[in-house]
Amino acid sequence: MPRVVKRKLQKLRPIVEYNKRGKGIGQAHSEMQSYIGVLARSRVPLVDKKWSQIPKDVKEQIWEAVDMAFVVGQGGKKSVLTSAAKKWKDFKSTLTRHYILPYTNDKEKLSHPPETYKFIEKAQWDAFVASRLSKDFESVHSQHAQIREKLEYNHRLSRKGYAGLEDQLEETMPGVEIDLSTLWKRARQDKHGNIPDPKVAEKAKLIDELQKQVSEGKVRVDGSKDVLTMALGPEHPGRLRGVGAGISPRQYFNLPKPQRVSFDDRLKESLRVLLQEETNKMEAKAKEEALRMEARTKQLVEAEREHFLSQLSQLIPNFDPGMLKQRISQSPKNPMSDKASCSGGEVKSLHYEDDNAKNGEHQQEEEKEEEKRDEEKEEEKEKKDEEKHDDKVIEVGDYSNMEAPSSLKSLCRYVEMTLLPEDKLLQFTIDKEVFGGDRDTFLLHEDIAQFAGMEEIGATVVAVYMRYLHDVLKQANMCSMVGFIDPATVSANSGTIVERSRLVAARLQKTDGEQIFMMPYNPGLVSLGFCFYDFQ
Repeated sequence: MPRVVKRKLQKLRPIVEYNKRGKGIGQAHSEMQSYIGVLARSRVPLVDKKWSQIPKDVKEQIWEAVDMAFVVGQGGKKSVLTSAAKKWKDFKSTLTRHYILPYTNDKEKLSHPPETYKFIEKAQWDAFVASRLSKDFESVHSQHAQIREKLEYNHRLSRKGYAGLEDQLEETMPGVEIDLSTLWKRARQDKHGNIPDPKVAEKAKLIDELQKQVSEGKVRVDGSKDVLTMALGPEHPGRLRGVGAGISPRQYFNLPKPQRVSFDDRLKESLRVLLQEETNKMEAKAKEEALRMEARTKQLVEAEREHFLSQLSQLIPNFDPGMLKQRISQSPKNPMSDKASCSGGEVKSLHYEDDNAKNGEHQQEEEKEEEKRDEEKEEEKEKKDEEKHDDKVIEVGDYSNMEAPSSLKSLCRYVEMTLLPEDKLLQFTIDKEVFGGDRDTFLLHEDIAQFAGMEEIGATVVAVYMRYLHDVLKQANMCSMVGFIDPATVSANSGTIVERSRLVAARLQKTDGEQIFMMPYNPGLVSLGFCFYDFQ
């Protein structure tokens, strides 16, 4: 590539451009890839080894040469050496398919390197030919040939790749959305716009029909469930068709990456909400009980007053009960309260009516102040009780005398000796076949303590137990009979009822119609409910 060498001598370095997904595009990128191919063929020894076994100084020479000729930018050294590894491997494959295997019976042809690649040393060529004619390589070549035959829809892209094709279409088709299905179809057309392969042409026709239905609103696409997936079927997990290597579904569709911290925060928030709900219920119950006790106390005081007045009437001649009626009937104290007293106003109430008239107003003011102080002390006590309830820590307790299986005792011992001192979590991976999607979940030591103590458990514990049930069903070959729905996606704190309904519907649509589904859910109360869907 003399033009690249000339620019290097002039210290001119073209800038390599990249698209929004970090893939190289433009003329400078194409020239850089060609230059990397030249370096990989000419500077890397032709040996029967893997790229990882090539000396580091050789790789460093390739990177320095490319860095002197181009401003690589965000791709960096890693992308350059990755490209060099692929081109070196492709070069050896080209030599094998075109210059060795067709001439296995012609020793003269194999005795010297091809004219096109005169830079290959004779000793390296002879060693490479011998490795390619060995029985070990014949077995490996046969396996790769079988894998290659399974590829049905071969593209016709040049070195520009999908990134260059997308850049070209954006220039020639301004304002038109270039989706994966369009890129996949254009990558398999020849220079005249035709698709020679009948199988590919059939899929391209199906793509056109689906695109028309989407534009008319008859078919709806959502994220990875796009037109290309509808036409070709689901892709392997983690892979994506129509964009080239190095782009994952999460990167292309801007899917949020699950974070452990956010999950922990959500779990703690759920626990806090449940704790607050339980606290509110306890407070409401306590207030109701206090009102009931107050009403009962008034009845008891009234009965006691009537009995007391009847006794006075028998002991004192011409006794008028109306003389004490007004004083005694005023807001009696609760005999169950620690503030209740048998001294003070009750004794003074037996004095003559003229003494009450002098001190009545003063006593009423004192009673009001005393009641106010009582209310303030009661509120302060309730506040302290609430703070103690919020700061309550769930402990595993004494597991030695616990009547439980030895495995549960071992788990409690592990929580007490390891999880609590080191503030760790138990992590579980729930496979896609359990709830229809891969996800990780975590158990806190509080969850295990609640489970071991036969207390109320949360949805996370239920989800982990459902994973265990799935393993049992799998061993018994019964997974086709029973399915599960993740309680975290359908409980009251997991979004609106419309969103939860859609998640349930999406999960049920993935069944073959013969399964019974178990769906624990939290309707917003303390307890859990269970639904069973039987398609039969």
